[in-house]
Formats: sequence, C-alpha cells, structure tokens
Amino acid sequence: MTPDLRRFRRGPLLALVVIAAALVPLRAWAQDEAPVDAPAQAKPDEQDLEPAENAIAGEFRPARGFQVLETDYGSLNVSLYGLVRYVNQLPGEQTFIDHLGRERTVKTRNDINWHRTMIWFSGFALTPRLNYTLTVWSLPSTQQTLAFGNLQFRFNKALTLGAGIGPTLTARSMQGSHPFWASSDRQMSEEFFRGGFSSGVWLKGEPLHRLTYTLSVNTNLSQLGITAANDSRDMAYSASVAWLPTTGEFGLRGGLADFEEHQRVATRFGFSVAHAREDRANELGLAPNETQLRLSDGLLAFEQDALADGVTVRKLDYEVLALDVGAKFRGFTFQGEYFFRRLSDFLATGPVPQDSIFDHGFFVQGMYMVVPKYVGVYSTGSFVFDDFGRRPWELSGGVSVFPMAARSWRLNLHFIYVDRSPTGSNFGFYTAGQTGPTISLGTDILL
Repeated sequence: MTPDLRRFRRGPLLALVVIAAALVPLRAWAQDEAPVDAPAQAKPDEQDLEPAENAIAGEFRPARGFQVLETDYGSLNVSLYGLVRYVNQLPGEQTFIDHLGRERTVKTRNDINWHRTMIWFSGFALTPRLNYTLTVWSLPSTQQTLAFGNLQFRFNKALTLGAGIGPTLTARSMQGSHPFWASSDRQMSEEFFRGGFSSGVWLKGEPLHRLTYTLSVNTNLSQLGITAANDSRDMAYSASVAWLPTTGEFGLRGGLADFEEHQRVATRFGFSVAHAREDRANELGLAPNETQLRLSDGLLAFEQDALADGVTVRKLDYEVLALDVGAKFRGFTFQGEYFFRRLSDFLATGPVPQDSIFDHGFFVQGMYMVVPKYVGVYSTGSFVFDDFGRRPWELSGGVSVFPMAARSWRLNLHFIYVDRSPTGSNFGFYTAGQTGPTISLGTDILL
C-alpha cells in the first residue's frame, strides 16, 4: 500500500519541534558540528582536509581553508571549490515521447566547461557562538553568479539557530556531503525527487547521543531563478533526522569514500520530509521561473501544456519523504535512499487529468578504495516508479583518483547509461528525456 504523503505535511514537523525542545540539554557539544573556534592551520603532514569548524547544515560548506584573521572579537577564513569537466551525452541527436504522446527533442551536450566556482568567507563575529558564512557561487556554463550567506548562533549541544540561504531538507545529499559524492554531481533519482536551496531559518542539534535533527522553514522549495518580486505567500517546511548508532560518525562530511578505512562498521540511518506549496513564479504566457520540479517524462511541472494541452499549472503541493541508510567498513562504502513524492492540489488555468501524481524510487551506490587514500572504484544505480508508467532508470560507475592522498583534489572518470531521464539541468549529468550513455572526465579541488 503506497503511503499517503499528506500525513507528512505538519505532524512530524510539529512533533520534532516538541521533542527537540523537551530534550535540549543546557551544555555539551553538537555531534553534527565541529567546535566553534576558528579553524586551525594544517600541520605539514596533514594532507586531508577537515571540515571548517564553522560548517553549516547544507551543501554550501567550506573546507579548512586559509586562516586570514583571528582575534578575540572575530575571525576570517577563506576557502574555495572549483570544478572543470568534459561531458558527452550520446547519441548526439535524439527525441522522446512525453506522457501525452507528443514528440520532443533532446538537447544533448558535448562540452568542456569550468563548471562551478565557490568561494567562502567564514568565521565568527563578536562571540565564538555566532558564526557567519558568506558564499560566492558561480556557474559559468549558464552565466550565473550569486553572493549569499547565513548566520548561526550555537546555544548548546542540542540547539543551533541559523538564518540565511540553506537547503530544503529533501535528500541526505542536501545536508553537507558535497562534493564527496561518487562523481561531481548527484544521481538521477536524487536530482528528480529533491528540492533546492532557499532563504530560511533552521534549528539543528543533537538532543540524544548520536541522534541529530534539522528543522527548516524556507521561502520556497528552490530560490534559484526566483526573485523576491516573484515570491508567493507560501512557505516550504522540511525536517531531517540522522542516527549513527555504531561509531557516531560517517566519515568526513558523510561522503561516499571510506578514506578512514573504518575497522568498525560505521552506520547511518535517517529520513527527510518536506512540504511546499509551490508557485510557477511568473506571469501566465511566460516561461516559469520555478524550474525545480519536473514530471517523470522530464517536463517542467509549471510549463505550458505540461499536464494537458492548453493548460498551465499555476500552483501545486509538493510533498516528499526520503529514507536513507549507509555503512562503511575497511574501505567499502554502501549508501542508498528511497523517495516518495506526491504532487497534488493543482491550481491550473483549466482541467487536468490527474488529481495528484505519486512517484517513488531509489538509488543505491557502493565504493571500494582499491588503493587506500589514492584510488576508489564505484558503481551506482537508480530507478523511478512513476504514475505515467515510464519507469526511468540508470546504471553508472567510475573511478576516482586522489593524487595527493587527500579528498581535496580528485580526478574522476564517470560513465552513465540512462533510460528516459526524468530530470535535466545544466548543473548535473542529465538532460530531460535522454536515453543513452554519458561520459564525463573531470577534476575538482576543495581547499
């Protein structure tokens, strides 16, 4: 029996708030956050980078960086990330049939791009409990550059309050593991089901030993491409819980590679849940600014004619539940996540065939460090069970080489075979509707 995601709208969020408030201790450290002191410089023999000690819950997270200033009243650290890669999607010319039987063209890629730049300015202000991160983010392939940030105040082990740009908690990869994934972008099913990043406020902490939580309220599901003038009055609500019962950690940032060569099995179990009333964020007759949500045939949910000829969806409800599990042991890593997503309560310019659309699916991935700290091989797969009966899937694999025995510099060869991709963007590896192989060769740094 498929779960009704309407139950996840408010109940779990309210329950988590109550539990967190009841269990907040008056002192101790936060499991999901390093000490609030400014990051120290690496010793010469420490090549692998630890996370910045003012790390936030999200993808926009600096590394050790370079300490520029440290005083009793504040500090400044500079960290950076860069990615250059070649991507070739084959065959070069192809079409697909959408769920309404219409033929559409797939615009494939064959390009070399300096793909992503991120620069972080971070530290504490006035008191080590008050941390800031200012981020410059650039995607040259789409000519997008943004500057944003967040503030966080740490009360105690169980309670940190943050405000600024942060993730909607819709998948485990949204919560700090970037860029330590199999390759330099997410898997197909993650891209399809997840939300994005948006201005908001959040609470996080460790109310019980080895159990962490994050609660977030955001302006919308994804702020990218949407200005304040396009915002509706609706908010996005999300929550995530992670339990690390065996070792209390899952390696650096909870990423894929077992650089630590765990001699005891490290485990992680968690879930994420979200609800948002999404708006197309533009006038009728114009292309939607909200481009995060797609149907399982790759069409944007808010584009004209997406659900019916001559009809445009103006608003809809998005609800998702994601269950994740992971394990690491002696160079091996396994991670998996299962997603349930419902789109419903359509406000449209005319009748649509469905009252709601329910899709679910998963991804699994495994990696082994064949040469500890230097070479890892991996394989991944994902599948989507969708209301339109298209059943998109993918298999992928690759090899990552770390020339300096440090996660901060990686060379990556990545191969994908995808069948009827339900997702697509210039951020990742997928083009909507694509069927066929994709080859990627890239290198990235995180300092």
